[in-house]
This record gives sequence, C-alpha cells and structure tokens, in this order.
Amino acid sequence: MSEFFITVRVYLEDTDAGGIVYYVNYLKFMERARTELLRTMGSEFGELFKNRLQFVVHSLEAQYCKSARADDELRVTAGVEKIARTYILFRQQVFRDRDLMCEARVKVACVDADRHKPAAIPKQLQQQFAAVLA
Repeated sequence: MSEFFITVRVYLEDTDAGGIVYYVNYLKFMERARTELLRTMGSEFGELFKNRLQFVVHSLEAQYCKSARADDELRVTAGVEKIARTYILFRQQVFRDRDLMCEARVKVACVDADRHKPAAIPKQLQQQFAAVLA
C-alpha cells in the first residue's frame, strides 16, 4: 500500500482566537487518519470490541512546524513504523500543500478492555498492519 492519507478541512472551531489551529487538534486529525487506515485495511473498531480489545494511545512525540489556519485543506498521513506484540508505532504527518505543519510518532497499545492490561494484537491485524509498514 502506498502512503495512506486523508484530507481534512480546518473549520473555525478547530482554531484558537487568532484563527490558528489549536495544537491538540492536529492530534485529533491524526486519530482520524489512523481510524480510516484501520477501516481501509478491512477492520473496524467494532471487531476489536467484540474481542474485548481496544487501542489506546500510550505515548507520542510531536513537533509543530508551521501554523494551519481556518479553511485550510490538510493532508494527514498514517504510516506504520513498527509492529510489536502489544503495540504499533505510527509515523504521522500533516501537510498543507507541500508544507509540513506537524509530525508525530504515536505509540498505540492494544489492551484487554476488561482488565485494562496490555494484550496481544490479533495475528490477522498484525499481518494487515505489516502490509502498510512505512
């Protein structure tokens, strides 16, 4: 699979009083891209829930490079950098045209929904994510 991305339009509600995208909203845009990547692979969160599993953000490292503004159209990428038994490390970027606005590495852990403890990512899902390694 080539680089996965979604496009996002910046609405006024995504910005601060100065009309600049509020920093946490870049993380929301990235969450949407990871969710859509999962859907594109043929999986959905409903399948995880049926197996009493869920994905949670364990940690992240982000760099903010330029400011996006209301009405900008952004391209938000989601690439898999590493797959481990209980987590996936994503590399994500947000662009306006060719300008890099924000980039992050996001570690997403698989947890048992009942015990709230780390759980193994199902083999089929590991294989699907392996097919999109960045």
